[in-house]
Amino acid sequence: MNKQMLFRAFVVSLLLASAAVLLASNHGSWPAGDDLWPTRGWTTASPASVGLDEQVLLRLDRDMAAGKYSQMQDSFAVFRCGKKVFERTYPHDYAKIYGTEAGERGPLNARLTGRYNYFDPEWHPYYHGTDLHTMQSISKTVTSVILGAAMQRGDFKAGLNTPVLKYFDTSKVKNVDERKRRMTLRDLLTMTAGLEWHEEDVPYDDPRSDSSLMEATDDWVQYVIDKPMAAEPGKVWNYSSGVTELLAYIFQKETGQDIDDYGQKYLFAPLGIKHEWKRTYLGVVDTEGGLYLNGSDLAKIGYLYLHDGMWDGQRIVSSEWVKESLRPYFQTDEPQFKYGFKWWLYKLPNSTEYVWMGRGFGGQNLQIFPEQDLIVTFTAWDILPSSTGKELGPSDFLPLVKTKSCTGNAH
Repeated sequence: MNKQMLFRAFVVSLLLASAAVLLASNHGSWPAGDDLWPTRGWTTASPASVGLDEQVLLRLDRDMAAGKYSQMQDSFAVFRCGKKVFERTYPHDYAKIYGTEAGERGPLNARLTGRYNYFDPEWHPYYHGTDLHTMQSISKTVTSVILGAAMQRGDFKAGLNTPVLKYFDTSKVKNVDERKRRMTLRDLLTMTAGLEWHEEDVPYDDPRSDSSLMEATDDWVQYVIDKPMAAEPGKVWNYSSGVTELLAYIFQKETGQDIDDYGQKYLFAPLGIKHEWKRTYLGVVDTEGGLYLNGSDLAKIGYLYLHDGMWDGQRIVSSEWVKESLRPYFQTDEPQFKYGFKWWLYKLPNSTEYVWMGRGFGGQNLQIFPEQDLIVTFTAWDILPSSTGKELGPSDFLPLVKTKSCTGNAH
């Protein structure tokens, strides 16, 4: 190589190095929206740079730290325009807080030890000392996402009007009648299966709670499918963790694949999500409440749906599935909430807009504000009947928003 070529190569290298330094120094000035994909981590920005009121955030932070909303608040994070703008954690000594309850048998501690002792600090709220926090019933929402991914890929071929009993030997199922024969996959997704189930009408630490009774058995799926019918399927909304557990079993039967393994390959890995997922005593994935995520990765689920099921040029779930999942099919027991495919839909006052939500026992929350391009996550572990915790709703976070759109001047 002659001197002239060496000089040209040097100049090109210098220009490339300068460009790299310039790009790194302008990290926060990347365009908002579709160009940002937090697969390897969220770009950070100041609240003001994306049109949020930092003083409101700081006030919420102070109130959470002081236990105003929950005595056991664990984390709080806010994302807008594809950037993380606020994140806090609030440490607690759960071994001390729930030490007495951990050794006392009860509905939340039927076997005294292990993964379904809700007072065991090895399992709750954090998974074995990591930053992965129990999601509880947000697991249901993520299960719906994975089912949508499998349908998008053609691996789950059955339609939503498929009878649930197709996947069972009815000679081994109790209380089979014509109503149970009419129960469909759609009914499982919308919490309208019609099975007799007591969960919302009794506390989880009540001996009558079907959710806790199910978790105390070895065979959760059999416990659920054996329940007698109480209503015509597709007609009456009744919250049931059990019907979501049926989906783990049905997913395996329909696709020949484990729903956690499938989710890792086609949802968690593409989005860069770390997770753990508990299983029942017979090894079935606990789709009703066993998922562990951290707040930043939970927000990625919201970001995926804000982008209509697309992630960095890759179709994860179909736009049709996103739309159907977020359709307000049924009124719930709470006046402000309707229900989609494992999504809670909060109707904002004086608006036609719904906030899309995942909610879990103990204080887990994912809130997605589609019109504001805003995502809020928070976790807690406030599970005693004496809890005075107040669930933060969308109306608590709307005052954050100062501008209708992203300003694009993050720094």
